[in-house]
Amino acid sequence: MLAKLSTRSAARRCACVGAVTLALLGAGLPAAVAGDGPPGLSRFYRQKVTWTACETGAPKDMQCGKVTVPLDYARPGAGTLDLALSRYRATGPSRGSVVLNFGGPGGAGVPVLAADDGKEFMDLTNGYDVVTFDPRGVGRSSPVSCGIGIDADSSDAGDDSIDANPDLGNATAARKALEEWKKVAAECAQHSSAVLPHIGTVDAARDLDVIRQALGDRKLNYLGFSYGTRLGAVYAAEFPHKVGRMALDGVDTLTEPLSEQGRVAAEGQQTALEDFLDWCVQDIACPFGQDRRAAGDQVPQLIGSLDENPVPNGYGGRLSGQDLVGAIGQALYSKAMWPSLERAIASLVQDGNTRGVEAFATGGMALPASERQARQARRDAPERAGAAKPPGSGGGLVGTAEVPPDNAPAAMMAINCADDPDRPGAAQLTKDLGRLSADYEAASPVFGRYRLTELLMCYGRPKGSDFIREKVKNVDSARMLLVGTRGDPATPYRWAVETARRLGKSAVVLDNRSEGHTGYASSRCVHRKVNDFLLYGSLPPSGSSCAPDTRPDISG
Repeated sequence: MLAKLSTRSAARRCACVGAVTLALLGAGLPAAVAGDGPPGLSRFYRQKVTWTACETGAPKDMQCGKVTVPLDYARPGAGTLDLALSRYRATGPSRGSVVLNFGGPGGAGVPVLAADDGKEFMDLTNGYDVVTFDPRGVGRSSPVSCGIGIDADSSDAGDDSIDANPDLGNATAARKALEEWKKVAAECAQHSSAVLPHIGTVDAARDLDVIRQALGDRKLNYLGFSYGTRLGAVYAAEFPHKVGRMALDGVDTLTEPLSEQGRVAAEGQQTALEDFLDWCVQDIACPFGQDRRAAGDQVPQLIGSLDENPVPNGYGGRLSGQDLVGAIGQALYSKAMWPSLERAIASLVQDGNTRGVEAFATGGMALPASERQARQARRDAPERAGAAKPPGSGGGLVGTAEVPPDNAPAAMMAINCADDPDRPGAAQLTKDLGRLSADYEAASPVFGRYRLTELLMCYGRPKGSDFIREKVKNVDSARMLLVGTRGDPATPYRWAVETARRLGKSAVVLDNRSEGHTGYASSRCVHRKVNDFLLYGSLPPSGSSCAPDTRPDISG
């Protein structure tokens, strides 16, 4: 199934079901004294954030802090977790904070915005402290893990016998894959802290309300991308009268099962790939040549060749065709990345250099260590952390160096499964895979099989919550701005329309007639309209649109 039972590859496949950029900061003012929160939660709602300098290497004008939340909201006395926050302070008079979530799920907010100095969001400091956080189970906030790149001494760590590209339409291969995913679930439980059973979006939305209070805001002002739109919608359902100005960009579905999400994602990515190839063959440097039809044939041929014979990647592992599929899928999120994708594939094809492709496959983050390096890191970790226990098992923040290399994919699977109430048995899954295999292949000969594997990721895990499907509808909140992008390969425009209809009269839709995943960072029109709403409360009429930019990236 997945090379080395790799949740790296599994999570890359999950990446497009939710958002895939990450984020940074955390901000705050003295906690509001009015209202102690729900019964049993008073001590959490009486907090205020103490802001200090961030770790070495962070932007000098960024501040960091933390908020403490219950491990289990049903039993507030059963343990706590600390959530990492960071912020850029308002440049003038502040009306409070705007909280950002950049998606995933499994994306740590603090490091990503720090890496870019928050430049895309500096306009918002004209009226707000700009804040973000590492959600529970993510980044420094009690990170979960499945042991990949950490416990390299495990008997399963070097298992190369797992099929990296199974034919899930075949019942025997499907049953074998299910057993492998069951092992993945057990490994995740073994290597994660007590937060794993309490990691879904419903709990994360409750954390968001504690953060709101600790920042001193009577209502939550919020900007969420992709998965962050799911989090925002759940917050609005749980705390409708605490919603301030909320903008949701790249709107996630609230109702479609994983089987339909995967098919839609494969279809969207195939369309984006076709657009990339149309562009690529116009360039003499295109690794697929200048014949468009031949280029379309060469992509699956290259993937098949790498699945048959993976190549060394220079990091102690091997690059398979499915790893390449994951990398291409990430790169297609934005037209601005097309030149880099072209160069990365050319370098792979011509020189066997995998570094450019691997950078996309990991979302631009550091690659997992080789097995030798990972084994040494495992030996050193207890000495650095002061205790030999899973990261985050004590509830406090972990150091950046102690965040497991596989935290993002492990958290992505955990959160998506916690939000999914469907748990068909092996017989039903095998039957469904046989039926869906042709549908996925028709949706995309490149991404179909890759996406189909996502249907197995929750096998062996506890059943998730039905709150999102059953309760997130007809929300009686302040009006919210939903941005849908016509050419979005991960969250199709129709999801924005469907989610707005489900949320009810509070939702206003902005139609971004452009390409790429989300619009705020790539469309000047979307950027301006979202800022006008967050800063001044000016909402565009529902159904209004933004034309494509002639310049592809507002930050360029």
